[in-house]
Amino acid sequence: MNIQTEAVHTAEFLLSEGNREISREAITVAAGDALPAGQVLGIQTTSGHYAAYSPAATDGTEVAVGILHAALPASADVRNGVAFVRLAEVAAARLTGLDAAAIADLKARHLIVR
Repeated sequence: MNIQTEAVHTAEFLLSEGNREISREAITVAAGDALPAGQVLGIQTTSGHYAAYSPAATDGTEVAVGILHAALPASADVRNGVAFVRLAEVAAARLTGLDAAAIADLKARHLIVR
């Protein structure tokens, strides 16, 4: 018997958000590996593109600033996406790349991790 594991679905991590779409922003994501829905994001200071949060980095992505709404495939080019960047509650168990520092960073942006 094969056991299959499903990836996190689009916005599966979302518990609540502000009215209408105030919590979301259209973003540009740096070229790179595939990113799952619920990926914690930082912003590269040189390009202004969002990328996976990396606490050990020194390029701006060491500060968590948002959460990716839907999965993005790997690409050699920059990608368009949507992120939750304010006024939302999210489930910690469904986020990728989350640590204590990211929780604090997100809280400062009114993204509350439960």
